[in-house]
Amino acid sequence: MAFKQMTAAEVSKKVINKTDLFILDVRNEGDFNDWKIEGQNFEFLNIPYFDLLDGVEEILDQIPANKEILVVCAKEGSSVMVAEMLSEAGLDVFYLKGGMKAWSEHLEPVRIGELTNGAEIYQFVRLGKGCLSYMVVSNGEAAVIDSTRMIDAYLDFADDIGVKIKHVLDTHLHADHISGGRRIAEVTNSAYWLPPKDAAEVTFEYQPLESGNVITIGHTAIDIQALYSPGHTIGSTSFVVDQKYLLSGDILFIDSIGRPDLAGLAEDWVGDLRETLYKRYKELSDELIVLPSHFMIIDELNEDGSVAKKLGALFAENHGLNIADETEFRELVTGNLPPQPNAYQEIRETNMGKIEPDDEKQREMEIGPNRCAVR
Repeated sequence: MAFKQMTAAEVSKKVINKTDLFILDVRNEGDFNDWKIEGQNFEFLNIPYFDLLDGVEEILDQIPANKEILVVCAKEGSSVMVAEMLSEAGLDVFYLKGGMKAWSEHLEPVRIGELTNGAEIYQFVRLGKGCLSYMVVSNGEAAVIDSTRMIDAYLDFADDIGVKIKHVLDTHLHADHISGGRRIAEVTNSAYWLPPKDAAEVTFEYQPLESGNVITIGHTAIDIQALYSPGHTIGSTSFVVDQKYLLSGDILFIDSIGRPDLAGLAEDWVGDLRETLYKRYKELSDELIVLPSHFMIIDELNEDGSVAKKLGALFAENHGLNIADETEFRELVTGNLPPQPNAYQEIRETNMGKIEPDDEKQREMEIGPNRCAVR
């Protein structure tokens, strides 16, 4: 039988389309339990590669004959060897090209909807990391928001649809992933915007992003209005786009809320988080469609692969928005914090411009799941 490669993009389509897939993950048990490819109709078997060096005969009865089979490892090499052994045993199998490293870095663009006068907004879904970033497009111009370090995805997409990137914005100083904002701005000669309260230690020039800022894209006045919304960081800033969408950064997610501790100031910032969620956001229209910068679980994806929901629905359904007692809210947030993101201090320093790790080091720093939420 044969074995072939399957790309991260092809796996992404299976996640979005809810396709059946059987994944044999040959990483160590701890790595698998910490972080794996997720899909609503995926089945998993975790057998470390070193347990298969003498052959795959003992696991053949655990592998279904009626589903596509994908072998996954960290970087590709081990999965190729196991896929070859399974093929020799009579199975049609795939291995994940580039391994979990490639899965972590793939961005899937999803069109969210139209804005005034035919403008559009796109969401870039990083399924392997739970990161969400955006491109607002109008009259041949674009703004990129909360970009990842994989900047070619945005540059190539802009080229494909025939627009020039004019503005790059970050809702806050990220601690779980390395921003590509400065690099996109340098390559495209764009303005790079950052909340000044998060930028006290940065080593580069930027445009201060503050409440009242209106950044216009194209000639149709697609306003990106900055709304100061601290809590995840002291400078966290949301954007209201075209009076239709609320880009909430890492303050509010579909099924959870942002964590306030990634600068070591949870007790100080939890009050800011509550004020943003329970007062500032309450003053906004329930009809605004919330577009967060992360998702926590695969169930947050809509049928088209997007992550989006009306603000009014979140106030009705999201537990983090329905805790009337302030003390209970404080205890929930500060007492229910997940583990810190991998290398988050180094990631913050990279985003400040204090250190410049090479590409391979940046990959290592980001490996693992998104941990920006409290649920």
